[in-house]
This record gives sequence, C-alpha cells and structure tokens, in this order.
Amino acid sequence: MANAAPIFVFDVRYVIELILFVFALIVQGVALVHAITQRSDAFPAIGTLPKGGWIAILAVTLLLTLLTRSTLSIFGLIGVAAALIYLLDVRVGLRDLGDNRGSW
Repeated sequence: MANAAPIFVFDVRYVIELILFVFALIVQGVALVHAITQRSDAFPAIGTLPKGGWIAILAVTLLLTLLTRSTLSIFGLIGVAAALIYLLDVRVGLRDLGDNRGSW
C-alpha cells in the first residue's frame, strides 16, 4: 500500500484552506474599509503611516491575496500580517484619539 493517507485527506485540506482564505479576505477587507473611513489627519497624530500609505498597503495585499487565491502564499501571509497590525495597533490608536463613539 503506497498511499497510507485516507482518501478524504485532500477534501479536508481543501476545506481548511478555504476557511483560512475566507478569514483572510474578511480581515483584510475590514481593515481596508476601516482605513478608508477614517480622517486623514488622525494618522500622523498617532505617529503612524499616513492614511494613503495604509490604504495602499492594505489594498495591494488584498489584491495579491485574491490573485494568488491562497492565504498560505507569501503574499497572503503578508496581507494578513499587515491587516492585523492595522487592526490591533493603528485602529486602537485611532479609537483612543477620537471621541470613542461607535464600535469601530
């Protein structure tokens, strides 16, 4: 018996990769939409890249993730990392700088 893996192993791998891909697209999309909806003058106030820089980074990595159709590619991993840095660091700084209204 040359192949010891069960027959359904490829189906399981496909489903896991699909879940990761959808998760990556959601995270990157939310980060991009949030960056677009923020005020431009707030970004330099918290000491980060300007709004245009974040939008460019998030949009390009989202596009590359879509084109490669894989979260496990280098572009997908960079995209998820950039989106998480934005959401966990920059978004929090923008929220603390603002008037704390809204759930974003």
